[in-house]
Amino acid sequence: MKVARFSQQGGDPRFGIVDGDDLVVLAGDPMFAGFQPLEERVPIADVKLLAPVIPRSKVVCVGLNYSAHAADMGDQGHKAPLIFLKPNTAVVGPGDAIQLPVGVGKIVHEGELVVVIGKIAKQVKAADYADYVFGYTIGNDVSARDLMATDGQWARAKGFDTFAPIGPYIETELDAQNVEITTFVDGEPRRKGNTSEMIHSIPEIIEFVSDVWTLLPGDIIMTGTPAGLGGFLDGQTVEITIEGIGTLSNPARDRA
Repeated sequence: MKVARFSQQGGDPRFGIVDGDDLVVLAGDPMFAGFQPLEERVPIADVKLLAPVIPRSKVVCVGLNYSAHAADMGDQGHKAPLIFLKPNTAVVGPGDAIQLPVGVGKIVHEGELVVVIGKIAKQVKAADYADYVFGYTIGNDVSARDLMATDGQWARAKGFDTFAPIGPYIETELDAQNVEITTFVDGEPRRKGNTSEMIHSIPEIIEFVSDVWTLLPGDIIMTGTPAGLGGFLDGQTVEITIEGIGTLSNPARDRA
């Protein structure tokens, strides 16, 4: 099922299950309160969809996890997943603007499948990964590409506020082993790939990451982007579509 986090007229965030054009409103956050539907439905068109989860502690990212993208970046491959962190303050939701910092050079999109962790995970075995996954959503690992080179590490280049859009829903029943990921800028195809092409699979990633960091409920893992390079500018819109989940759309705006 698809789970949404939403607000109405600026009110507090609520949760709902997607049912056609409506949301069946839930009593609370299903990650902690379970799926308890109320006798209330609201049209999706009448709400603002929010980031479907706000990570409690961290956004984990996997770099260069598709061989074609690694080749584009001149990387020779890593035997273990290449992992890094974004702050949870980088997270924004569908329709929110990606704020482009001034003077940092080229900024690029990286459309990715995102794993949403559902319970405390430490030293998880790959075979048990599914016990710790609440569901999957779409993410954009926005990156200031020039800063990645000049800084020599990626914290600033990938950690600006708004550089981790996610949404629009969490799909709790996705078979994530073979789904298409496509990124568009103003309708122009920019990136395309399939999760079957990952160098390190989701079970492997969860085993590796949870050996390094304790994962908390609501933490997310961005699993890497397929091949295709290209930046985006103020006024353009980045759309990322993953089959079985939907489309995440965010406009770009120069930061004031």
